[in-house]
Amino acid sequence: MPVPPRNAATYGDERPGQPSPTELIRAARGPRHQVARDRPVASFFEQEIRTAGQTVTTQVVILGGAECRFTCAMCDLWRNTTISATPPGAIPAQIRGAVAAASPDIESSGTTTGPARWIKLYNGSNFFDVRNVPREDLPEIARLVRPFERIVVENHPRLMTAAIPGFRDQCHGRLEVAMGLECTHPDILPRLNKQMTLTDFTTACHRLHGWGVDTRAFVLLGLPWLPATEAVEWCVHAVRFAWAQGVRHVSVVPTRPGNGFLDRLTGEGLFQPPTAAAVEAVVAVLLESKDCKATTAAGDPQLVTVDLWDWPQLAGHCGVCSDRRRDRLVAMNCGQHSLPLVESSCGCTP
Repeated sequence: MPVPPRNAATYGDERPGQPSPTELIRAARGPRHQVARDRPVASFFEQEIRTAGQTVTTQVVILGGAECRFTCAMCDLWRNTTISATPPGAIPAQIRGAVAAASPDIESSGTTTGPARWIKLYNGSNFFDVRNVPREDLPEIARLVRPFERIVVENHPRLMTAAIPGFRDQCHGRLEVAMGLECTHPDILPRLNKQMTLTDFTTACHRLHGWGVDTRAFVLLGLPWLPATEAVEWCVHAVRFAWAQGVRHVSVVPTRPGNGFLDRLTGEGLFQPPTAAAVEAVVAVLLESKDCKATTAAGDPQLVTVDLWDWPQLAGHCGVCSDRRRDRLVAMNCGQHSLPLVESSCGCTP
């Protein structure tokens, strides 16, 4: 499916003779990592929330392949991608190796669980872009993931192709497409160079749900060009927007520097990474206001979790309070309800 032509009025101002947003973002980049053709960048297991209080063991496979055709201001996933198109057979080989190497019993948080029942195939780009995942590889990929009850892949909202329902039919499990909504701020969304509008996101959700495909969304906490005091408010707004489009699971991702462009904006005073307190505040607001009975059209509960991968890098916690505060957020992710703030004598907590 061809990408619609870029409209400067919609996606940001590009002045004649001046570098485009894409050129500015790419100019600030550092080096890429070496990506192997026949093995994934990483493969690991996590406990994914199925419904309030219930988790499911999930295998996460970080695939290596061609870079996303879109160049977003906050993205650092390009580091594990290649400039050239993904060669046919590479993605199936990576999945085959990751699944074959999986342990039948996974230790998580000190407890032994059963084999993975869900799988996330994350490639830092678009699963249904033929440059990232060759179309001829989809049948073999579907065969490899047949043991899993749910298959989650990443895709841009403007790349909803006819290959999706075909792939859905080949998979035995439920297909879910994860999309980066990022934010709903009318001025900042275009400046992120996401090259989409909120209408694009809404249209993608309606199309996927019509195909019987579930949706997941990524929302940023902390935006460049936005005062830090407004970070929680705009994050909450974006999550509620995603729920209104029928999204099953919204993952709040604290925006992290380190991709070059955001570091430049940080130095210019145009971006301030979110703090641990902001993460705690946004999750509490969302869970306290969430309708516990809200469900998708497919009957699944609507969920929100916060991504804690980069918790150690966030400002505002210390060795005294960090682990307990993170444990509280893990419990809130799982239970889907707010818990009292951790009390500590260190002075970090609000």
